[in-house]
Amino acid sequence: MTETSLRTRFAPSPTGMFHVGGARSALFNWALAQQRSEGRMVLRIEDTDAARNRPEWTDGIIRAMAWLGIGEEDPHFEGPYFQSAYADKHRETAQELYKKGRAYYCDCTREQVQERRDNPNLGYDGHCRERNLEPGPGRALRFRVPDGGPTVVEDRIRGRVEFEHSAIEDFVIARADGSPLFVLANVVDDVEMGITQVVRGEEHLSNTPKQQLLWEALGLTPPVWAHLPVIVNEQRKKLSKRRDKVALESYQEEGYLAEAMVNYLMLLGWAPGDDREIMPWSEMVPLFRIEDVNSSSAFFDEKKLRAFNGEYIRALGADEFVERCRPWLTGDAVPWDPADYDPAVFAAVAPLAQSRVAVLSEIVPNVDFLFLAEPVRDEKSWAKAMKPGVGAEMLEAALARFADTELSWTAEALKTATEETGATLGLKLGKAQAPVRVAVTGRTVGLPLFESLELLGRDRVQARLEAALARLRAQEGPASA
Repeated sequence: MTETSLRTRFAPSPTGMFHVGGARSALFNWALAQQRSEGRMVLRIEDTDAARNRPEWTDGIIRAMAWLGIGEEDPHFEGPYFQSAYADKHRETAQELYKKGRAYYCDCTREQVQERRDNPNLGYDGHCRERNLEPGPGRALRFRVPDGGPTVVEDRIRGRVEFEHSAIEDFVIARADGSPLFVLANVVDDVEMGITQVVRGEEHLSNTPKQQLLWEALGLTPPVWAHLPVIVNEQRKKLSKRRDKVALESYQEEGYLAEAMVNYLMLLGWAPGDDREIMPWSEMVPLFRIEDVNSSSAFFDEKKLRAFNGEYIRALGADEFVERCRPWLTGDAVPWDPADYDPAVFAAVAPLAQSRVAVLSEIVPNVDFLFLAEPVRDEKSWAKAMKPGVGAEMLEAALARFADTELSWTAEALKTATEETGATLGLKLGKAQAPVRVAVTGRTVGLPLFESLELLGRDRVQARLEAALARLRAQEGPASA
């Protein structure tokens, strides 16, 4: 293969969501294309299924790929092309194969085939091979599979794979109305687009001998094949949209960073070979070799992806972290009044939050106490922190201590004051600060407490301590009665 000849393609079917397996395939193709100055990755939309041919679904594919860094602004990208635009060429090629004697018309129904074989699981028996039927209603066009011998697929991941012709039925390439089946359309499109390399999921391996036979029947050299390992879940079952979180968009909405997702997906079946895992795209591309991809199934470990994402978040610069969080803090779904959001306050607290979130959506419960009129009510946190003999006593003592105008309202001074106040009640700092934390933030876990108190301000902290104490007393009243 020459420097200028590599043309690989990514050909998804619009389905309303972008599968993480498809994203992995796209990235592997993209890496190969970027390794050569004239390499191209062609995006082709398989849109011949009318039920799946919705413009918004195609737009979703393009947006998802752009989020991963694959898009038309890069010279290695080409498309999108649409399979439906090649319909005339599909029909023309089907007739070319018929005229060459490599395909024939068949009027057998499925029921007739099953009756002759007396087994619904067996394929077509070649009944119409020598009947010399002309085109006509109810007559599909079948490809004539060679007698005897195998078709050998040289797969760059799996090596030499042989498919005996005796196990491949004379398959349909065009329906009675002349419309092509996928197996033919896919080959014609690859021919028309000059595709030299096909990198796709393992599930397509069974189609490959049929497609290779079609290439050869047309007198053309097939592309180089590479079939990626299947991606499985924790139970080692193939990822399924019915039971697993497989939509790339859902991870994007949750606050996974594109660069973390790209890094993780590239490692599903491949490794750079130097024990490194966290690695930017620019360093992975020159190291990637399709021959190094493992043929064994790849485990999609969401916990590991989450850890990757946390690493990438912590590596962001302070200003970039603030900017990345902005959609979660200013969108329509925020739990506070938009007018109460203060960018300066968030910028001040952001360094504390950056080391504690693994996905960007977690920023909201970490900082909501700063922008809500009242803290959230987490009943489990309340019950844990406000135990009899601790909750009310500590809140009363903290209110008195924090009311001292001589107390400097800084994180360090507030910590010392809380520690000293707790000591008068026989409480270590961990126990002493718990009622204060829940009263002020609503939760037992969150950002460092004393820095949070400093940012919230004396008046709001005092008001929340008073409200929590009033709630405790209201609860104790009926109980004591």
